[in-house]
Amino acid sequence: MFTIDKDYVIKLRREIHMYPEIDFDLPKTVALVKRELDSMGIPYTEEYGKGSVVGYINPDKKGFTIGLRADMDALKIEEKTNLPYSSKHEGLMHACGHDAHTAMLLGAAKALKEIEGELNCRVKLLFQPSEEGIKSGAIMMVENGALDDVDIVSGLHVSLIETGKIGICPGAFMASSRHFKIEIFGKSAHATAPHNGRDAIEAAFRMYNTIQLIISREVPPLEPCLCSINKIEAGTAQNIVADHAVMLGTMRTFNMKLSELMFDKINKAAKSLSEEMGITIEVTGPVKSVCTYNNPYISELMHASAAKIVGEENIIKPAQRLGSEDFSRMAEKRPGVFFVLGVRNDEKGINKVAHNGEFDLDEDALETGSKVFVQFVVDNQNGVDIEKAKKSDER
Repeated sequence: MFTIDKDYVIKLRREIHMYPEIDFDLPKTVALVKRELDSMGIPYTEEYGKGSVVGYINPDKKGFTIGLRADMDALKIEEKTNLPYSSKHEGLMHACGHDAHTAMLLGAAKALKEIEGELNCRVKLLFQPSEEGIKSGAIMMVENGALDDVDIVSGLHVSLIETGKIGICPGAFMASSRHFKIEIFGKSAHATAPHNGRDAIEAAFRMYNTIQLIISREVPPLEPCLCSINKIEAGTAQNIVADHAVMLGTMRTFNMKLSELMFDKINKAAKSLSEEMGITIEVTGPVKSVCTYNNPYISELMHASAAKIVGEENIIKPAQRLGSEDFSRMAEKRPGVFFVLGVRNDEKGINKVAHNGEFDLDEDALETGSKVFVQFVVDNQNGVDIEKAKKSDER
């Protein structure tokens, strides 16, 4: 039997919330995680990359290892909640719940440490940087070996389903993510003699329209896909033909072959337009997150554990979503499950979407998140059928 210190989790969440940090630069957050692990007597390492911390329950236990992951970074958003524990860092905010994720994993760690001697497995507590950043903290940790000795892995995300509910979607759950950049190098000229220049803004508009045509004519109509240009910068003055433009966008799909096809079409369009206009267009777009795939067998195990905490009637199957998650890189390495935790409470007025300056979450839900993590470990401490997990993978 285990207990979660609800007040502890909420207190930590509020402390983390006040000091949001971004990408891999998380000195205060990392210091807090290390402080708490030290206070619990949990050993840890920072060897898996900048801004990461990995703690160990039963570090010397041989055999089966379960990984539990929480992301720690915030967003470049000005907070507008007016909460007493609002962000003290101007222009930064935990507007996606990563403060809660970190606090819940620490709450789970505290409970696991208390029953450590009763557990027949090892647990790796994976505190990850830069889920929101252009560069993926999950990729960094995987490449540095954080998952090499892990057998199965789980993570969670807060969600606008009702407090008290857990969402588990077996199979493909969240889309892949490719953030791309189109940089255009033209030639400046006086606005009254545009024929002497090579207009980067014209090229940007033509690239924008071409991408819309690719979406409407190259993508099967029933295939979930998004390709959106969300930022364009160009020009220096009202009377100078722009010699430079930058376009930033994101591509989301559940089909990696389609992602590659679309990116190839964009590259070919850029090359063709470059030749036609006598300019240079450079396109870059590495894949950050692959499709977040919940192994069906591991999802069944998580379902069983979560039902013990919230009841079978409070387990739902959420719809697929075009949002992305770099937890997918961990689930690509090892069989995994990524579940969502309901934090919406209409009676409290807590129902704002994430990535919004007014975002908040129902802290009554945090105890549940920690409990599900611990129950999953307790239920599967003697190992799982890895061959069954492999066979259930339909990717």
